[in-house]
Amino acid sequence: MDSNSLYYSLELVAGSGHTLNLEQRTALQTSLVILKKNYKFHRVLFWGKILGLKTDYFIAQGRGEDELEDKKNLYSFNCMDWFLLPPASDSMINEVSKATKGRFIGDPSYVYEHLEIRRRGEGDDAEEEEIVTKVIEESRLAVTVHLIDEEVSVVPRGAFVKNPHGLVEMNRSFGGLSHSEAAKLDNFLHFSKPKNLKKKSILEMGELNPAIDFFDVLSDDIPKGSWSLQFECASKVCVLRSLLWLGLTFYHVPMTPQHGYIYIGYGTKNLDLPFML
Repeated sequence: MDSNSLYYSLELVAGSGHTLNLEQRTALQTSLVILKKNYKFHRVLFWGKILGLKTDYFIAQGRGEDELEDKKNLYSFNCMDWFLLPPASDSMINEVSKATKGRFIGDPSYVYEHLEIRRRGEGDDAEEEEIVTKVIEESRLAVTVHLIDEEVSVVPRGAFVKNPHGLVEMNRSFGGLSHSEAAKLDNFLHFSKPKNLKKKSILEMGELNPAIDFFDVLSDDIPKGSWSLQFECASKVCVLRSLLWLGLTFYHVPMTPQHGYIYIGYGTKNLDLPFML
């Protein structure tokens, strides 16, 4: 959620039971402005909070000229001092998926270890080889933020456009979805590189507007039913909650450009979801 409207936005997602105290909100109001200036970001978002056993990680996201590609994630323990997270590479994602389990500790230097035994050869000539994978928690944090953004970040249809140069930017003329449009998952998109768009038929592609329909639609998500859509605050706010990454809450005020999402949770994926639906 945009740092410029943080106070207002936090109230709209407070129905999930997760919020920030007054000290944290005040610190963020100051530090995110400084963060934007120091790193020369076009826009700074408060991404959320990952709960650890010792301490919690507060996450901010800075965006540049291209809202989709020019992103940097930072973390803090006190909402004042920020540290840059490394970009999540494919090799890092593989290592983290192997080595890490359970809750976050709250220590970026904490080392997770995973021992894997591989057999080489057959019969009496077979040899066992021990492979130890070590991952620090800072890498796990970077991968978790990346995966949550890839899988459950949400924007309303029309909120972003692709300009003639191919850059993704905010749509200044976006006035918000109507109440009837906001009640349908078809009008909400993943804010990440599309995976299902190329699988659509020519007939389906013909109905799309290439300027705004360049993301995947939430209604195409598998398994079906992985999103909860409700109207709250006397039906004035549309709220979406992810059941795949519990803690991700998105809000949109119909007929206004106000929208955003926040993640406050343990940073663990709900792998039991297909069996719960």
